[in-house]
Amino acid sequence: MALIDDPILNSPFIEPTRHFKFDEEGITDEILNGRRPSSHFVPIARAKKKGKQLQFDTEWTKDRIEPNPVVDRIRQRVGAWRLGGYVGVTPTTSRLLAYWTREPRDKPLFFCQVEAVETAIYIIEVARRYGDAWIENDLRTANDTSNPGLPRLAMKMATGSGKTVVMAMLIAWQALNKLEDRQDARFSDAFLIVTPGITIRDRLRVLLPTDPDNYYRQRDVLPSDLLERLAQARILITNYHAFMAHERGDAARLTKSILTRGGPSPFVETPDQIVRRVCRDLAGKKNIVVINDEAHHCYRRRPEPEAPTLTGEERQEAAKRDEEARVWLSGLEAVKHKVGVKAVYDLSATPFFLQGSGYPEGTLFPWVVSDFSLVDAIEAGIVKIPRVPVADNSMTGEQPTYRNLWLLVREDLPKKGRKTDAVGGEPKLPAELQGALHSLYDNYRQSFERWQAHGEAEARGLAPPVFVVVCNNTNVSKMVFDYVAGWTRTLGDGSEVVVPGQLPLFSNEEDRRWSARPNTILVDSEQLESGEGMSLEFKKIAAAEIEEFKAECRARFPGRSTDDLRDEDLLREVMNTVGKAGKLGERVRCVVSVSMLTEGWDANTVTHILGVRAFGTQLLCEQVVGRGLRRMSYAVNDRGFFDAEYAEVYGVPFSFIPCAGSNSKGNPGPVPTRVRALEDRITSEITFPRLLGYRYDVPSERLSATFTEDSKLALSTADIPTRTENAPIVGERSIHTLDDLKRHRDNEVAFLLAKLTLEKYFRQDNEHKTDRPPVHRFDADVKGWLFPQVLTIAKRWLSECVTCKDNTFPQLLLLIEFAHDAADRIYKAIVESAAGAPALRPILRAYDVIGSTRYVDFDTTKAVYPTAPQKCHISHVVADTGSWEQKLAQALEEMPEVLRYVKNQNLGFTIPYTLNGEEKQYYPDFIAQIGGLNLIVEVSGEARKDKAAKVTTARTLWVPAVNNHGGFGRWALVEVTDPWDAQRTIRAAVSAASVAEPAV
Repeated sequence: MALIDDPILNSPFIEPTRHFKFDEEGITDEILNGRRPSSHFVPIARAKKKGKQLQFDTEWTKDRIEPNPVVDRIRQRVGAWRLGGYVGVTPTTSRLLAYWTREPRDKPLFFCQVEAVETAIYIIEVARRYGDAWIENDLRTANDTSNPGLPRLAMKMATGSGKTVVMAMLIAWQALNKLEDRQDARFSDAFLIVTPGITIRDRLRVLLPTDPDNYYRQRDVLPSDLLERLAQARILITNYHAFMAHERGDAARLTKSILTRGGPSPFVETPDQIVRRVCRDLAGKKNIVVINDEAHHCYRRRPEPEAPTLTGEERQEAAKRDEEARVWLSGLEAVKHKVGVKAVYDLSATPFFLQGSGYPEGTLFPWVVSDFSLVDAIEAGIVKIPRVPVADNSMTGEQPTYRNLWLLVREDLPKKGRKTDAVGGEPKLPAELQGALHSLYDNYRQSFERWQAHGEAEARGLAPPVFVVVCNNTNVSKMVFDYVAGWTRTLGDGSEVVVPGQLPLFSNEEDRRWSARPNTILVDSEQLESGEGMSLEFKKIAAAEIEEFKAECRARFPGRSTDDLRDEDLLREVMNTVGKAGKLGERVRCVVSVSMLTEGWDANTVTHILGVRAFGTQLLCEQVVGRGLRRMSYAVNDRGFFDAEYAEVYGVPFSFIPCAGSNSKGNPGPVPTRVRALEDRITSEITFPRLLGYRYDVPSERLSATFTEDSKLALSTADIPTRTENAPIVGERSIHTLDDLKRHRDNEVAFLLAKLTLEKYFRQDNEHKTDRPPVHRFDADVKGWLFPQVLTIAKRWLSECVTCKDNTFPQLLLLIEFAHDAADRIYKAIVESAAGAPALRPILRAYDVIGSTRYVDFDTTKAVYPTAPQKCHISHVVADTGSWEQKLAQALEEMPEVLRYVKNQNLGFTIPYTLNGEEKQYYPDFIAQIGGLNLIVEVSGEARKDKAAKVTTARTLWVPAVNNHGGFGRWALVEVTDPWDAQRTIRAAVSAASVAEPAV
C-alpha cells in the first residue's frame, strides 16, 4: 500500500474534482479526476482453518467496496438541477439557496453541507415534477421493509463535516416555507430532534433560534429578518432515553407485580402517554418533522433464521444495541401514531446495520440519499487525518504491534464484573499496553512542547493537545487511569500517600497529594449519556477526581453552591468542555474513557487516541476515531484549501490513508491565531448600524415627478431576445416568440409598475423590500392611498421615458428584472420633484439592527498584529497585506484622540451599494471612534471602478442617511492612501467633519 505525501486534494467549499484510486491492495497514490463514486466497505470474514474460529481481515480492498448506485444516481440528478439554477422550488427555498451559495461569504458553508440539504429539497419539492418520482418510490419501498409507516431519509456525513449546520438548514427550509404558506402540506414548523445522549442534546441547543449562540446567526445560516421569523417555529430537543416508559403510582414493586399478574401493567406509561410527556412542548402541533442525530442507533432488529452465533462481550453489546434501537424506533412509531410525522431526516457518519442487527454486518441503511464519506472529508481537508502504525521493528506479526493492540493484551486484563478491589494498588499493565502508552505519550510530549513553546498559546485561548484512551470496562479504565495519573498507596501507619503517574504530563500528583487541577480525568461515557446516576463502583473509583473538580468549581465561581450539582453533572461538564478556553475542562490533557467516547463530544484538540478494547469492524473503528477528527483551525491557505492536521492512533485497527508524514514529530502546520473579542476589554466595544439600503423622506403626500436623462430606459433585444428559432439536425424548425407577453394591455404594465413602486418605497414601516417575488401583493404597511398618484406618474413615465428598439415592446417591463429597474427610476423622479430637500434615511434591518465587536471569534493563519488592550476590543488585527493594516493599526493606537478602533474582519459591518445594476456589499477596513465621531477608515490602493462606487456610496448615501437617523451617533469617512501618513490624513478628516454643516 502506497504512502501518500499530501492527502488533501480538494477545496472544502466546492464539489470534489479529484480522488485517490483504490485497487486490490487498498488505496493508492494515483489521483483520478472527477468525484469518487459513492460506496461503502463491507466486512468479510475469511476462514483461518477449517473448524477454527473465523478471523476478521482488517485491510480494506477493492473486493469489499460495495457501490451505492442509488446515491450516485440521485447525486447526478441533484447536480444537474444545481447547474440549472434550482428551478421548481418555492420563492422561500429559492431565497435560502441563494443565501447559502452566495459569494463572498464571511463564513462559507462546506459543499457537503449544502449538497445534503439540496438533496432533501430536490426530493420534496422538485423530483416528482421532473421525472424522478422513482426516488420517492424507492424510499417508500426501503422504509416499508425496515421502518413501516416512517418516512425516513438519511444523509451520510463524515464526523466533523458539520451535521449540526445541516440540521439548522433543514429546520430553516421546512419552517420558513410552512410559515409562508400554511396550506403547503409538504412542510412543517414543528420539529422533534432526537439524540443518542445528553451531551448531544445539550450541544444542539444551538438549533434554537432564541439561544444566544444559535447557529442561524453564528454560522450565518439565515439573514436577520428570516431568523426573527424562524422564532415562531416549535423545536424540541430530547435524547432517546425519554421514550423509555416511566412507572406511575407509589405502590411497592411486589404490590404492582401481584396486581398485574403478568399482564400489561397499569403502573407503566402507555405509548400515547409517553408521547404526551415527551412532546408536551410542541403545544399540540401535528405532522411534525423528526431529525435523528447519530441515526445509526435507530433501527429494528430483523429476525435471522441462521443468525451467526455471538459469544461473550460481543453478544452482550449486540443485545444492548438492539434494545436501545428498539426504544428509539418504538418511540418514533408512537409519535407517528399520536402526533403524525411529516418526514424523518437521519444524519450519521455511519448509517449501517451492525453485528447482531439481523442484517449482514455493514449493510447501508437503504434510505440513504446522500453521501460524503470520511475518505471524501479527508481529501477535502475537512477533518484531521488519522495516522495508524504501518510498520515497526518488532517483526513478530503480520501487522505492527500497536495496530491491533487488543488481540495481544486482552487475556492479561481484568474482565468486567470483577470487584473493584481486584484492580486496586499498584497498577500492573501488560507489557504491550505499557509500550503503547509510552510510545504514543512520547509523541504527545513533543506536540505538547510545541504548544507550550508557542508563546501566546494560552493568551490566544488555545487549549493543550488532548490524549484519549478508550477502554472496554471499568476495571481496565481504572488500571490505565492509575498508571498514567497516579494512585494511592497505604503506608504501614495507615496513612496514605499519592504515587505519581508514570506519564508526567498526565500525572495528577503534586507534592505527594492530588493536584488541585487534574491533568487526567476518568469518565464513564455510557452512564453520563443515559442521564442515570453513576454506579457506586464508578463513584468510588472517581471520588477524588469529583471532589477536586467541585473544589475548582467553587474557586472559579464564588458564591455558586455545588451541593445541587450531581457528580455526573459535574463530570459531564468537565468532559464536554475539554479543550475549551475558560471552562472547567480547559486544562485537561488526558481523558480515560470507559466504553466508547460519546458521539457529539466535539473537542477539537484531540491529537492522540489509544484503543484498549475490541474492534470487530471498520465501522466501530470509524466511530471511535471520529471522536478525534475535528479540526482545530478552519483558516484556508493560499490555494483556498485547508492545511493538513493529524491524529495519531494506536490500538484501533483502522485501515485508511497511510500518510508519508508519519514520523514522530509530525507536521503541525501553521499555528492558527484565535481572533476574538476579549471580555476584559468590553469598554472598547464599538457598535454600528446594519443597513439594507437607503430611502428619501418625501415631505408631501402630493406626488409629482421630474423626469431626467437618468429616468429614460431603452428596451432592446440585446437584453432579452423576443424571437428564438429552434432547429433539429433533420426535420421542421420551430419559432418561439414572446407574443403571449405582448398580448397584455399597456395599462397592465402601468398598474404593475405603480404597485411595485409603492410596495418598495412608500411604506409606513419604512422597510425596504429587496426580494423580488414573482407576484406582488400589497400588505398592511403599504401606503395604498397614494396608488392613483403613482399610477398617473407611471403612465407618464411609460409614454415619455421608454424607448422600444427593434422587435421590443413595453410589455417586456412585466418581466421582474425590468420591472424593478423601472420602479427605481420612477421613484427617483418623484424624489427629484419633491418640494423642499428630501431627507435621506437609512433602511434598517428588521432584526439585529445593531452590530457589535462583541461577537467576533474566529481562527486565522494570516499574519496578525496584537492590539493595545486600552484601544481595541478585539485581540488582533488580521493583515491582508504585508504591512498596511499593521501600520494603520499602529498609527491609530498612537493617536491620543482615538478612543477605540477595530478592523472590520468578520465583524459584519457592511455598506450596501450598487455596481452595474447589481446590489453588492462593501466591507470598509476600519472603524475608529474619535471624540463623538465614528470614523470609517478605508485604506485605498490603486484606483478601481468598484472601489470608487463603494467609497462614493459610503460618503454620499450611507454616512448622511445614518447621521440623519440620529440614533447611531455621528459618522464620517476618510480614505487613507498612505498608512505612513495616516495620522495627518485622519486628523484633517476629523477637523473637516467638525466644521461641516449638520445633516438635515
